[in-house]
Parts: sequence; structure tokens; C-alpha cells
Amino acid sequence: MSPIKKIWKFISSMQFAIILLVLLAIVCSIASFVTQGQTYAWYAQAYSERTAAVIVALHLDDAFHSWWFIVITGFLCVNLLLCNILKFPQNLRRMKNAGDAEKHLSVNGDVQAEDIREPEKLFAKLHFGKITKGSGEEYLFAAKNSAGYWGAWVCHLGILLVILGFGLGQMTKQTYTAYGVPGQSRAIGDTGYIITIDDFTIGHRADDTVEQYTSAITVRDAASGRSEQAEISVNNPASVFGLRFYQNSTGWAAKVHVDKDGEPLQDEIVCAGDYLRVKGKEDLVIYLNAFYPDYVLQEGVGPQTASSEIKNPAYLYSVYYMDRMLGMNALLEKEELKIDEYTVTFSEPQSFTLIQIKKDHFTWLALVGGLVTMLGLILAFYMQPAQMWALKQENGLWTIHGRSRKGGAIFREQFLEEATNGKE
Repeated sequence: MSPIKKIWKFISSMQFAIILLVLLAIVCSIASFVTQGQTYAWYAQAYSERTAAVIVALHLDDAFHSWWFIVITGFLCVNLLLCNILKFPQNLRRMKNAGDAEKHLSVNGDVQAEDIREPEKLFAKLHFGKITKGSGEEYLFAAKNSAGYWGAWVCHLGILLVILGFGLGQMTKQTYTAYGVPGQSRAIGDTGYIITIDDFTIGHRADDTVEQYTSAITVRDAASGRSEQAEISVNNPASVFGLRFYQNSTGWAAKVHVDKDGEPLQDEIVCAGDYLRVKGKEDLVIYLNAFYPDYVLQEGVGPQTASSEIKNPAYLYSVYYMDRMLGMNALLEKEELKIDEYTVTFSEPQSFTLIQIKKDHFTWLALVGGLVTMLGLILAFYMQPAQMWALKQENGLWTIHGRSRKGGAIFREQFLEEATNGKE
């Protein structure tokens, strides 16, 4: 055998598939201990400079999009594809031979029974349907569950479709983020849909720790005006208009009130991490950096919150004019920020919801792959190919032979039990 054929044989072998699966299990287990999608500085602070360098160098910060994950998965796809291509003609031959009476009549089966008077009844009890009869009825032959030979083949095809669906989905998926408080609406990127947050609740346990975040949303198609409602919570996403909505996290928001020369000018709710442009002077920007429910200022540490209860609320803000920072400070509830003729105050702190929205064009392919895999498992475990043939003896009685390549022990037990009952 040439070296190239040896390589192809190895790549399409079960041994190579097992090696790939073990490698995937190892690297995925390692990656599961590393928080994904963080910066080098974050890893350096959480672990150490050396560990952070290793994580980034090995792409463990984005394991499922790394080159090594793609290479291993690619080889697994090639292995499954080659295996199916090579097994296809073999399975066809198996099916043809399974139904060929002449291939079986000249040999003994794995199990047999002699002196049977009514062989058709034994065939029926063992669920063999169509029976082939020889000329003069010197023999009877039947086969069942030939589709079971395709169990592993169909299962491989399903796994391949799942991998392709997941891989293509990861490469082409679109991700959007929407956040706000009840009553606010936001456009979902360039999708043409608008999300409105109808309600947001935080469920607590008996010990007052957070148990669940739940958002009630309405999604509207801006073009048609059609809308759908849904409720999402952590680990309980919802699908609307082909988009998948996930409850991601929460944060603080506050109402920002702006007066100009003592007259009310602007009232808007701003989430921490977002900003407000002053009406009539859009180059003036008020940025809400963070909110502290129970504000304390620790020397050498900076602003902190002593608890999660709103006892001494404070708002960390920044002011920008024409993209230049004018100042940054923490403002207490009743304090005012003066900027020329403008007066800014913060009030009404409340929780906002952060929702992640994904659009995956190949979810259907992964779903089809899952269904095909289930079909393959059913064929492999519940469709046991078997053959039975009966040869007529000179005394008019029959000798019956049986064979089952899969589940042979079960078939043998059923065969002998029914054959014994047939003699009684």
C-alpha cells in the first residue's frame, strides 16, 4: 500500500476519530476553566502576567474560534465524510446480501431448530414479514430490519451536519445588544426590528440573594408594524422573528435632569456606561460612568459601595465638550453639577436589563443534524438486521436457521424460545 493510501486510510479510521474526540474533550475541558472573551489586562489581574500570556498565545480566551479548535474540528469532519463515503458501497452490499436467499441456504445460521412443523408461524412470531418460498417449497427465507445496517452511517452524517451547522453559524452569526429600563425602546442594529422593554424584575431568594433576572419584551417589525411579545430570563431565551433573545445581565440607570438658566431643558434615563447629549448643545456630553447605591470613598482605593441597598446614592459622571474631558467626579443625590448656564442633577436610580440578541443563519442545519443523529441511533440500536431460512427435511418437517449480526444474543434467545414453543 502506498504512503498516500495509508494516510487516507488512517484519516478515515475509527482510531483517528477517537484521537480527535479525545483531543477535543481535553482542550474544551481546559478552556472551560478560562473565562472567555476578556482582555489581556483582565487575565493578568485575575491570574498572573505569565498565565495571561499563555492564555492569549494559545487563544484560550476565545477557544471555540481558535485555529486549533477549527483544525481539530475540520479533521473530524473530514474523517466522518471519508468514513461515510467508504462505507456507502459496503452498506449497499450488506443490504443486498442480507436479502439474498442463496447466500444463506448453503450455510448454518448462528442458531437453528430442527423438526419444526409450521415454520411460517415461527417466522411470524419473530416479526419476519415477507417470506420468499423456493420451488416446491423446499425452502423458506426472510430478512428484516436491513435499514439497521445504516445506523452508524446515518449517525455519522448527523454529527457532520451538527458540526457544520454550529461552525457556519459561529462564523456568520450576528450579535446585538439592547439595554434599558421598562418603557424604553431601541433599534436592534440593522435588522429592522425594534425592542421595547415592557417589564424587568429581579427575583430574590429567602436570604435576599439574587435568584433570577426576568425581562418582558415586545419586538416590532418596523416595516410591517407586526409585533410579538416574549418573556426571557437567565438560561431561558426566546425566539422572535428569527432572532434569539438572551437575558444577559443587569446594571444601574438614573434619570438625568438638565436645566438651562433655571428652566427645565431635558429629562432622560441614562444607563451606567451610556451618555446624554445636551439639547441645543450636542457637543456637550454627560457620561454616567457608574452608580454607587451606598457610596463610600476609601482613601487609596476610590469610590466604593458599602452595600447593594440604596442608602447613600452617588453617581460617578464625566463631562465632555467637543470630545475633550472637562472633568470627572462623584455626585450625591441632591448635589448639582454646574456647567456654564446648565445645571445637571441625577435622581431615581433603578435597575436596567441587558439583553443579548443573536441571529444564526444555520441553526436549522444543526437542528436537522440533531434529528438525523437521533434517526441513526434508532437505526443502530432498535433496528437489528436478521435473517431466517427454513429447509424442508425428507420426513416433511423443517430445519430453521437464524442469524443476527447485531443483538445476536437477544435474537438467539427469542428464536430458541419460540422454536421450543412451536414444537409443543
